Amino acid sequence: MSAVLRRSGDSVFRILGPIEIEGPAGPVWVTPGRQQVVLALLLMEANQVVSTDQIVDTLWNQLPPDTARTQVQICVSRLRKKLADAGVDLPIVTRMPGYQLLLGGNTLDSHVFAGKLAEAGVLVKEGRAAEAASLLRSAVALWRGPCLSGLPNPALRARALRLDEDLLTATEDYLELELELGRHHQIVGEVTRLVHEHPMRERLRAVLMLALHRAGRPGEALEAFRTGRHLLVEELGLEPGERLRLLESAILAGDTIGGRAEPGPPAPPPAPSFERPRQLPADTADFIGNEALIRTAEAVLVGGDRRAVGVVVVIGRPGSGKTTVAAHIGHRVADRFPDGQLYCDLRGTREEPTAAADVLGRFLLALGIPGTVIPMGLDERVEMYRTLMAERRTLVVLDDASAESQVIPLLPGSNTCAVLVTSRSRLTGVPGARQVEVEVFDAAQSLDLLGRVIGAERVAREPEAAAALVRTVGGLPLALRIIAARLAARPHWSLASMVHRLASERHRLDELAHGEMTIRASLSLTHNGMDRRSRTLFGLLGLAEGPELPGWVAGAVLDDDSRYPSDLLEPLVDVQMLDVTTVERTGEFRYRYQDIVRLFALEKLNAEVSPDMRRRAVERLLGGWLALAEQAHRAIYGGDYAVLHGTALRWLPPSTYVQQVAADPLEWLDGEQANLCAAISQAADAGFDEACWDLAVTAATLFESHGYLDDWEKTHEKALQATRAAGNARGTAAVLSSLGTLHINRGQITRAHEALTTALATFQELDDPRGLALCRRDLGLLARWAGDDDEALVLYADAMRDLDRAKDLVGRGIVLTHQTDILCRRGRTDEATAQLLEAIMIFEGAGYRNGIPHALRRIGQVQVRAGKHQDALVTFTRVLGMVRESRDVIGEGHLLRNLGEVNARLGQDREAKAYFELALAARERIMDLVGAAAIRVDLAPVLARLGDSNRASELVLHAVQIFGDRGMERERVAAEEALTVLTAGR
Repeated sequence: MSAVLRRSGDSVFRILGPIEIEGPAGPVWVTPGRQQVVLALLLMEANQVVSTDQIVDTLWNQLPPDTARTQVQICVSRLRKKLADAGVDLPIVTRMPGYQLLLGGNTLDSHVFAGKLAEAGVLVKEGRAAEAASLLRSAVALWRGPCLSGLPNPALRARALRLDEDLLTATEDYLELELELGRHHQIVGEVTRLVHEHPMRERLRAVLMLALHRAGRPGEALEAFRTGRHLLVEELGLEPGERLRLLESAILAGDTIGGRAEPGPPAPPPAPSFERPRQLPADTADFIGNEALIRTAEAVLVGGDRRAVGVVVVIGRPGSGKTTVAAHIGHRVADRFPDGQLYCDLRGTREEPTAAADVLGRFLLALGIPGTVIPMGLDERVEMYRTLMAERRTLVVLDDASAESQVIPLLPGSNTCAVLVTSRSRLTGVPGARQVEVEVFDAAQSLDLLGRVIGAERVAREPEAAAALVRTVGGLPLALRIIAARLAARPHWSLASMVHRLASERHRLDELAHGEMTIRASLSLTHNGMDRRSRTLFGLLGLAEGPELPGWVAGAVLDDDSRYPSDLLEPLVDVQMLDVTTVERTGEFRYRYQDIVRLFALEKLNAEVSPDMRRRAVERLLGGWLALAEQAHRAIYGGDYAVLHGTALRWLPPSTYVQQVAADPLEWLDGEQANLCAAISQAADAGFDEACWDLAVTAATLFESHGYLDDWEKTHEKALQATRAAGNARGTAAVLSSLGTLHINRGQITRAHEALTTALATFQELDDPRGLALCRRDLGLLARWAGDDDEALVLYADAMRDLDRAKDLVGRGIVLTHQTDILCRRGRTDEATAQLLEAIMIFEGAGYRNGIPHALRRIGQVQVRAGKHQDALVTFTRVLGMVRESRDVIGEGHLLRNLGEVNARLGQDREAKAYFELALAARERIMDLVGAAAIRVDLAPVLARLGDSNRASELVLHAVQIFGDRGMERERVAAEEALTVLTAGR
């Protein structure tokens, strides 16, 4: 459903034309002049911070009065009052360095316009031109004149021109789409008017020429060209562009021109290159460190004469800044590693350090290998990882390693790569590693850092107190930063008073001589200075076990439903008890504790907060993750389809977070992968079995779509332990059913059958229709693989009856798609096509876009079996564009192979060869050796017909070897038979 302009608090806002506000009681009149200009600027930049300087420049251009900033404050204050008096819900909040107008939902016409354009782009890519054209027309209809017309402000007008240009582009887009749909007669009049209004826009003139030509009026089409050429030459001294000249030539030649207003089909999109991950943590702007140490590390990492991989181990005690130093070094040398930087926190100081096999799984995914292709064993993963890294220049950063056994499997084999490790231990067993030790700051470095944070003048005023303060905190960077931040937040405090406070604390805490004791004293001092609510939040936030947390978590642990829960965290950020980073994709703030600070938070929490309060906070935290994951699944599938849910508490975060999930649910799931896995594990450990299994099976949407099979297995094994320990029969069955799907993805037939049949028995006892349907759907697939089509059809029929009982439309569409493979093999192609069309209608109606490419590909396969090869060619080409758009590399390989097959059937061997070779490259890129071997067998006869018999034989020999090595006897025999045919044909 496309966005429509709707009321929020009975108010709507319009800038696409004269500026208008409609409040609960009707139109709201805003005083012309500065108030209108400020309001227009804030609406143009809705939800973004607009600096006071920017407002001043907009109001006064280059000559602002001395009181400009004060006048801006007065103007904003009056604007707030004006809107509030009219009952308009439009918060204008103060955000350094200016103001932010907070606007949610589809309440601003320019936001609705942009949303419609984006949705139309998706429809175009899906081949739904008529819907896209209609949507674009509705977007253009939102305009009531030029953007911000009636406001003669030059700075605003320059901004408005960008939107006016978007209007013309959208108009041209829908006109070209309607040309594709054969509506040339209907649009001629409209395009003629637009060309008259915008005579220099060549794209509009091209649409007019093509519409006239296709309407049987070639003379008028050529006249439109000549008129445009005359204008361009007379006004600008330029000849028409290539598009217009080609159209003129085609019309003169009497060619039939179809499609858009430029002749010739678009070039196919290039195959994607290999992934270049950029995973380094952020660098520190005010970094201070040992330059000699950094240069030593750089020399090892980028040295040109080494024969093996360069390895540097950065060691140091807690709080010494090892991670900060490693991140800084990584950024300094990043340009020497153009193929990317991999990063992983090995959690060596945690109770369960990250296993090397898990790290390799993450790295292989980041390097572009789909989860279904990643091998299970550590040795096989090491082999694949080192093969991928052999010809790349990549930096690997391994943070917080506990032992050599964590690091050694993660070392690339090539001297083109380098590895940077941090650890509290001397990892002398890592081959060829250079150990560099991060010392605490000396007096000069400490004073330098202190001066950068609180100001060099302040340090200079109290040199003795500054030196005493540095000695007191022991030179530990973390402790020094906390104290400096405290002083920076309180400019009226003297450095001597801070020294006195630290001295007083030392009498009540452990010795402040070195190590963790220094940090605990500093943290205690800061903690005691916070208000009660912030201290409670500080402790409760430590319950969250994810690596980096979104702001809504603060609201969940406090059970605070305010619109901006991240504001609750700002006091903790101000005193550096909490670190803040920014997510590059969304600009959203994320928060995290340093490990020692989190331990301190939990220590304080256990002493100050009751176990019952802590348990309720964890339940709300898990409920927040569950509610958002559920929203993501709904956005992907169009509702609660093809998934089981339980009765655990849901805690819904503010609407801004829900909107972020709905905007791109798979991207949100991917960004929260580590947090979701941590939440599932925490739910199991805390005894929340219902939340645990529900969150695990809901997160399987992410695990399956992105190939995170290791996370799928680990989270589900954890959930299985929790449900079995709690005697939760339905939860156990739900997890087993999802594990069955996982085993199918891995080709583990026996394990899949065992898990699914066990789950099926429980669902039969519970008479749970959705659970029964999910199990029978997957058991039907196993029956197909076993060659028992009759049993599969029985299971599919039962599954659809169960789905109808559960009112699960999308689940029904999925089963319809599955069973058409059997119908097609039995020659029932008309029936198969009808079922696939029904499935597509279901998917489109529900909004489950991921199912459409699968069903369309099946239609292409049905068309091949029915001998409709040209139709199949069109279908496969369309689906190829869809899977490339979604970066589905496995689907791309399938479609390229399908296109090779259908071109070969059509006798178009050169085209078949090109597609098979692209398919082969796609399979080799993700190291799917078996899939690549199958394509080699397909490619060989095409090469033989083109006269390259030697290469054909080589390809099949390679495939025979791959199939033999993996014990795939049936495939090996078929490949040997193909080789015999090739040899006999020479």
